[in-house]
Amino acid sequence: MIGKLKGTIEEIGEDHVLVDVHGVCYVAFCSARTLSKLGSAGEACILFIETYVREDQLKLFGFMTALEREWFNILQGVQGVGAKVALAILSTLTPPELANAIALQDKAAVSRAPGVGPKVALRLVTELKNKAPAFAGEAINIGLKQELGEGVASAPVADAVSALTNLGYSRDQAANAVAAAMKTAGEGADSAKLIRFGLKELAR
Repeated sequence: MIGKLKGTIEEIGEDHVLVDVHGVCYVAFCSARTLSKLGSAGEACILFIETYVREDQLKLFGFMTALEREWFNILQGVQGVGAKVALAILSTLTPPELANAIALQDKAAVSRAPGVGPKVALRLVTELKNKAPAFAGEAINIGLKQELGEGVASAPVADAVSALTNLGYSRDQAANAVAAAMKTAGEGADSAKLIRFGLKELAR
């Protein structure tokens, strides 16, 4: 099995890249986002690889990070999501954006990806809410976002997020800000305090 490729870009196609590794060229299928970050022919590249072996074919899928590769595999655990749709989702949303959408049960964000209809989007956010891999990022609190998405967040938290969204911030920005505010103000803080600390986070 191939886990990683280190080589030189030979050419970039519409949905794949050809990587020259010491004279042997490998075709790796990638998301549009990954392809856009690779550079141009002749430049060095490193790709994390997922190898698919079937009776009639062998395919390599390439990713910029191990986390993106992890999401690729997790997404395909949902009925109706194959390699093509998984790549389309990763072309539309970054891993943090995808994790946020799942935590917030944001079906609309997921359904922006080509090939993802309302039913598949619903299955994705429902089935993956407890399976999303951890990712690094400031002011991110997946547990709080899941509570918001399920409507079980505490009243001060829900009120603070609602107040910030009414001020024009996106629901995701507001949730991030309130998650950060809770770390500073404490989980028992009232909505007014969470709003105040949340605005400070958003002003940074």
